[in-house]
Amino acid sequence: MLFCGINPGLYSGATRHHFARPGNRFWPALHGAGFTPRLVSPWEEGVLLEYGLGITNLVRRATATAAELTSDELRAGRRRLERKVERYMPAWVAVVGIGAYRTAFDRPKARMGLQPERIGTSGLWVLPNPSGLNANHQLADLTAAFRALHLAAVP
Repeated sequence: MLFCGINPGLYSGATRHHFARPGNRFWPALHGAGFTPRLVSPWEEGVLLEYGLGITNLVRRATATAAELTSDELRAGRRRLERKVERYMPAWVAVVGIGAYRTAFDRPKARMGLQPERIGTSGLWVLPNPSGLNANHQLADLTAAFRALHLAAVP
């Protein structure tokens, strides 16, 4: 499983760890959904490989909000992601952020969950953005969305 965030926030960019800002719900949702046997901190992200998980971003540039990214940056990020997926061949790719996914993949009406297309041989899933700035989804909602992916992806 390769989790793909949108881009680093300023705090994550400064610390060089994914989903690092205090209050980001990625790590609790990941654990609550059953992907990890314990709550992993951003500073321990390297242990994800032991669980068969990877993590990356569509865009490398750190911003205060994802809204600062251009459509061109997101589309270029999709092409980088496709190359990365071709190289590492994960069974699944989970894009974390529906708005960025819609733009990057030119799918303006896409919904959360399983997507009809694939990246190479990898299944494609869209999850809600776990940033604390995303008030549309509480931790229980995020965990349920991550759990649906876990149930679909893990035999």
